[in-house]
Amino acid sequence: QVQLVESGGGLVQPGGSLRLSCAASGFALGHFAIAWFRQAPGKGLEGISCRGLSDDSTWYADSVKGRFTISSDNAKNTFDLHMTNLEAEDTAVYSCAAGRLNPGDTCSTAPYAAWGQGTQVTVSA
Repeated sequence: QVQLVESGGGLVQPGGSLRLSCAASGFALGHFAIAWFRQAPGKGLEGISCRGLSDDSTWYADSVKGRFTISSDNAKNTFDLHMTNLEAEDTAVYSCAAGRLNPGDTCSTAPYAAWGQGTQVTVSA
C-alpha cells in the first residue's frame, strides 16, 4: 500500500525553526519527485518546494526561498522540510507529496498522486 506519513508540525514562535518529515511506504522514493505543499486558512493550496530525481532539480517558491530546505534520505525512504526564520504568514497545514515524473516534467509540473495526511504548523508569539 502506497502511503506517506508526516510528522513534526506544531507551534513555533516567529523567527523559530521547525523540521517536517515525511515517511514513505509501499514504494521507493528515489524513483519519484517529492514535494511539499501548504494551505493557509482561507487560501488555496500552494506548492512551496519540490525535488526531481537529482539534487540539482530542486525548486522553491519565492515566499520560502532562503528559509526552507528540502532534503531526502533514500536509504530511510524519508524526506524532510527544514523551515527556519518562520513568519506568521507561514502558518498553514503542510502536506508532503510524491509523484512519478513524465517525460519533460520538472518537479514543479509533475502530477503528485501520493499525499500525506497534512500537519499543522502555527507560527505565533
